[in-house]
This record gives sequence, structure tokens and C-alpha cells, in this order.
Amino acid sequence: MIETKLRKALVDSCLELERLQINRGTSGNLSVRLDDSMLITPSGIPYDRLTPDMLASMSLATKDGSSTGPHRPSSEWRMHRDILRARPDDGAVIHTHSIYATALSMLREEIPAAHYMIAAFGGSNVRCTPYAPYGTQELSDLVVEGLRDRHGVLLGQHGMLVTGRDLGQAMWRAVELETLAKMYVIARSIGQPHILPDEEIALTVERFKSYGYQSAAVAALVATPREKAVGKSKPKKS
Repeated sequence: MIETKLRKALVDSCLELERLQINRGTSGNLSVRLDDSMLITPSGIPYDRLTPDMLASMSLATKDGSSTGPHRPSSEWRMHRDILRARPDDGAVIHTHSIYATALSMLREEIPAAHYMIAAFGGSNVRCTPYAPYGTQELSDLVVEGLRDRHGVLLGQHGMLVTGRDLGQAMWRAVELETLAKMYVIARSIGQPHILPDEEIALTVERFKSYGYQSAAVAALVATPREKAVGKSKPKKS
């Protein structure tokens, strides 16, 4: 039952990211922890054709990328495996090619503390890694290091990646990171943003431990547009 729900939530999240224009086509990939394994999106399947049974299941101990399922796992499986192994408190990983975050990654620029919401990612910046070819162990190693003490990172000339204790939190962070990137790019086009001091961000990081994403919001976050419409139309109990 848990795996069935996770599979559906993962597919719904893919569709929601596309609806929000944070991801599109076959770019990006998502994974969620399931005991000592992970469910991960398959390679080369457009999100609008993806169904729960198409997801690949992989052991977190895999070394050769072996998996079960009708399709090959995402070529970025190493990155997802290594993150979930290195970060036991995280249960989901989302990688996208969102426009503004990717634009900054093309410049090899981090996102500084120009807005207090940077604290949602654990510190005073979101780092940008050097470039490494997709699907390689080199890229995975760079991403794991870039995530040190953080919940989000930009991948040089590639895109962005966020983690979360569950899929709902990872979805929230994916939206927030692209929003931060967009605001920073727009601000830079007008002038030079003021950067908040590290001390202020440290205080905000502490406050964020009881702010932001809440577990009760998961169902609404990953629900399909049709499910949301049905929910709104339900009559209220007297």
C-alpha cells in the first residue's frame, strides 16, 4: 500500500512540476526513498505519458544500476542513489532544468542571500557546482559536496536539485528555488541586490525549522488539477 501511494505521488509530482513550468518533456528526474531502495523516474519517458507502473525500483546498494521495472531508470540514478545514501534524513530528491535556476548555472553563479527565503535551503547561499557530464559519478560526487549543509544546489551548465524529508517538502523547495532564482535574476537586471548578513540568515534558518512546508499540505501539493477541482466541489458538512 505504501509503495502504491508513493508511485502515484511521484507521477503526480512530475505532472505538477510540468504544470508549474519548472520542468518539461523528458528533462529532469525524481526519486523517493522506499526502505533500503528508491523509486525513480525512467529514462526518456515524457511526464504526460508516465504511469506509476513505469517507475524503476533500485536498491540503494546498487553499484551497476540494476533495477526492476519495464524501463531503464534515469541516467542520473547515481546522483539520486548517492544523495539518499549520504543523507538518511532525506526521503526525496528532485532534479529539474527550470529556466532561471539553469540560467544561473550556465553562468556558474550561486544564489546569495538577497532574500531571506534562502534560509529554506539551510544557509546563506545555494552553491553552484563545476560542470560534469550528466549521468557520471563525477557529477554525483560534485552534487553531494554541493549539498553539504544545504537542501538545494545548482549544477554547473545543467540545472538544479533539491532534497526533502519527503516528496512534499522536496516539491516545496523546488518551487522556492526556482522562485528565488527568478527574483535574483530580475533584481540583477535592475541593479545590484543587497545581501543579508550571515548572522541574519542563521537566525532565519532556526525559525524555518517550524515554518514553511507542513506535512498536511502534501496531498494538496501533489494532487492533479482534476483532483484539486473535485476537492473544491465537495459540499461542506453541516
